[in-house]
Amino acid sequence: MARILAIDYGLKRTGIAITDEMQLIASGLTTISSETVLAFLKDYFSKEKVEKVIIGEPKQMDGTPSESAVIIEKFIVLFQKEFPQMPLDRVDERFTSKMAFQTMLDSGLKKNQRKNKALIDEIAATIMLQDYLQYKR
Repeated sequence: MARILAIDYGLKRTGIAITDEMQLIASGLTTISSETVLAFLKDYFSKEKVEKVIIGEPKQMDGTPSESAVIIEKFIVLFQKEFPQMPLDRVDERFTSKMAFQTMLDSGLKKNQRKNKALIDEIAATIMLQDYLQYKR
C-alpha cells in the first residue's frame, strides 16, 4: 500500500505529514518554505510511493471559506498542473493550528520551543492527516 501525504499550506511555511505504508499512523515529515513546496514534492514523489494528497481547506466558524482560501486555491491549481495524476482530497482544517499548539503544551515543550511556528505547521498537518485516517475508517 502507498502512503498518504498531507499539506498544511501557508503563505510563508508549509507543514507536511505522511502516513506509514499501511496508512495507520500519521507522522510529521517537515515544514518547508512555501515557495519550495512543488520542488520538494517532486523529489519526494520520485522516492516514495504516495497514492493521495490531502490539502487543508480553511474555513471560518460558519463554514464559509476563510481569507487564506484564495492562496490555497492558487496553490492547488499549480499542484494539479505539476502532478495531474495525483488524487487530491480537501479536508477542513479548522482548529488544527490551535490543536497543534495545545499538543505542544501537553507534551511539555518549553516556551521558546512553542514559539517555533514551523513545528506548529508540521503538527497541524499531522493532526489533519490523522483525522482524515480516522474518518476514512
